[in-house]
Amino acid sequence: MMRWCWTGAYGTIERRHIVARAAAEAEAAATASQKVALVVGSTGVVGAALLDILPSLDTPAGPWKVYALSRGPLPPWSAPAGAPSSSYPNPVIHLHLDLADPAAVAQALKPLTDITHVFYTAWSACPGATEDDAREASCAMLRNVLSVVVPRCPALVHTGRKGFVDPFEPMSGIFAAIVAMRPYPEDVPHLEHSDLEDVFLDEVAHSWLNGAAGAITWSVHRPATLFGFSPRSESNVITSLCVYAAICCKEGAALRWPGSLVAWEGFSDASDAELVAEHALWAALEPSGKNETFNCTNGDVYKWKNLWPMLADHFEMEWSGYDGEDKRFKLEEAMAGKEALWAEIVRKKGLVETELNDITAWWFVDALINADKEQIENMNKSKERGFLGFRNTVRSFNTWIGKLKADKIVP
Repeated sequence: MMRWCWTGAYGTIERRHIVARAAAEAEAAATASQKVALVVGSTGVVGAALLDILPSLDTPAGPWKVYALSRGPLPPWSAPAGAPSSSYPNPVIHLHLDLADPAAVAQALKPLTDITHVFYTAWSACPGATEDDAREASCAMLRNVLSVVVPRCPALVHTGRKGFVDPFEPMSGIFAAIVAMRPYPEDVPHLEHSDLEDVFLDEVAHSWLNGAAGAITWSVHRPATLFGFSPRSESNVITSLCVYAAICCKEGAALRWPGSLVAWEGFSDASDAELVAEHALWAALEPSGKNETFNCTNGDVYKWKNLWPMLADHFEMEWSGYDGEDKRFKLEEAMAGKEALWAEIVRKKGLVETELNDITAWWFVDALINADKEQIENMNKSKERGFLGFRNTVRSFNTWIGKLKADKIVP
């Protein structure tokens, strides 16, 4: 159940801004029209959360009509589109294409001329590529989408995307000047290399030059470590850890902490996927959330030393914490060659049929739990502008593990 904690103020704030604006009638008409969302990266952690909430009747400005873009067909754990119902009158329309193929993107998106909002949550890890090449590949994907949607959708009013504070991805090549600013404020200086925000803002700027000046607004949402449900995500931290725990349990081994002392003892912050989805929706509808870059975290802090025993409890196993530098190891190496063992777990436990390498992101978890600096951000700008959403990180962690188990992704 979504907690629309900002909806009580939404109507009052919206009316105040409408009265204050010269274009009040146009604004009111836009608010009254049906909202049509393009969710790019719909099988990722945040994309999946958006698909859960946008079509619902109780969603602000809902129910939304939703186009969902993903690279491959729907995974077996996804709910089928189904027929219209009293709760979901607008079934999600799924499109499957490779965002790196501009011709395929153009062919698929050109007919979709009724889009009013873009929620861009896609990202490609590009395994084996250099960081610069991977960044450019992800920039090209974003450019391919916006270059088609922006000029062909006259009702488009807002584009929002998920981003990260650290360059390209957490824990990679952080500039010393930015490190010194932690906890990250939302006005952290723009990075010295081209990234997705450059492409994002460039495409919106092009729309202004083509006669839509001021009509299309934007927002950037920077989560911390994402907690959510998407076994097909490159940042599915919880799924990967649950699979690691299940394999250790099968082997009769304790759940060992592989990472650094800083990550074990230090403070970290997390972002519940549903909260990030709510935050993106708030910025899409609330005038004070437009044309801004925001952090988006649960609003509290945690230590892995507190979450680790909880993970072990879910699988009824023994655990061990940080045992010294000489006992650290990489999950990517420790889990190599475990495909047959995972297949046996899936078969014997009656789980949804999955391939080990498809539902895990060992390299990402290794980067996260081997951090040598505490990862903390603040959300002051969001709070000052009216977004008061939050999540209890401990409950979030346990809830998503419970969902993975209930949906038979892990035993």
